[in-house]
Amino acid sequence: MAIGGKTIDEALAALADMTAGAQPIGRDEHLARIAKAQAFMRAQGIAAVWLNAGTNLLYFTGTKWHPSERMVGAVLPADGPLAYLAPAFEEDTLKDFMLVQGPVHTWHEHQNPCALFVDVLARLGIHAGARIGIDESTPFFTADGIRQLAQGYTLENAKSVTAHCRTRKSPAEIALMQRAKDMTLAVHVATASMLRAGITTKEVEEFIDRAHRKVGAAGSYFKIVLFGAATAFPHGVSYVRTLKDGDVVLIDTGCKLHDYISDITRTYVFGTPTARQREVWNAEKAAQQAAFDAAQLGVPCEEVDAAARRSLEAAGFGPGYKLPGLPHRTGHGIGLDIHEWPYLVGGDKTPLDVGMCFSNEPMICVPGEFGIRHEDHFYMTENGPRWFTQPARSIEDPFGQA
Repeated sequence: MAIGGKTIDEALAALADMTAGAQPIGRDEHLARIAKAQAFMRAQGIAAVWLNAGTNLLYFTGTKWHPSERMVGAVLPADGPLAYLAPAFEEDTLKDFMLVQGPVHTWHEHQNPCALFVDVLARLGIHAGARIGIDESTPFFTADGIRQLAQGYTLENAKSVTAHCRTRKSPAEIALMQRAKDMTLAVHVATASMLRAGITTKEVEEFIDRAHRKVGAAGSYFKIVLFGAATAFPHGVSYVRTLKDGDVVLIDTGCKLHDYISDITRTYVFGTPTARQREVWNAEKAAQQAAFDAAQLGVPCEEVDAAARRSLEAAGFGPGYKLPGLPHRTGHGIGLDIHEWPYLVGGDKTPLDVGMCFSNEPMICVPGEFGIRHEDHFYMTENGPRWFTQPARSIEDPFGQA
């Protein structure tokens, strides 16, 4: 049987490294991303974009650098090579992490890096009057520091550039995401197989981390394990639960593979499902399918969310965000960040386009009873949506192993 019956050692033994052949994004693709961004910037009249340390810097340059209180990043001009900024004592380390090369302009600890940023713009021939995009993930204190010194420049949100490029994944990106999701789905199967009465959510979390390492990840990127009434809380509770017969089990987890993220949720029952559990489980499955069917090229993102809500309302849930029902958006974009634009939510009118990737998770929360979330991801092809992982089959056989 798919739910329970194995020991932890037996469940781990069923897993093996799944990363063979998976290749990180190479320098040529990063250069192509920069060229795409620069062409868009020229068309829009944006002279330069600040890429702050984090996923935007990684996406365009391949440079991995954790954001902190010290200003590190790169100026991407509309024409010509990019220029990095970093503390002087980090210059050699930054160069070691570089994939796309460029000059490093440095500042000492007593100096203001925002002043250096403005100076670098001038050195690049970008003067007052120009439009400058600021990475939307830039901390306020940095953005505010730039604003105070960039007299005459027009500062704006760089999302128009970053999202234009990042929302449309390349075949190489989709391949990495596919492998990461395959790895996490295998972890889900193994986790379900080792459940037993009396096991705690903490023990299951520890297993999930070990299982992700067994399939070749560096561990779990995140893990949410919920039993019973706690499953009605979308992102978990603060206390440890112990599994008992008849409990709804909700597990949401993922990993990273060459910086790209997986994120899959499975919900089922430990033991024999009740009629009520089956009814809600099936309503969730129908809503997930309705969202998928609505996701066609050119359709606004908000319509996918609306389709899921129509399905749920027809089943007696909602309306809108009212509980019992769906208290959050239907889905989010995913890639280097677990949540990225665009979003499957009311008000997001972004037309679906080839290469866009989304979660599909119109969760049903029934306070005081349980919650059911099926979360799989899909990507847009020239022929419409395609699942990364196939949705759960049934409440008794979620992994199709019966």
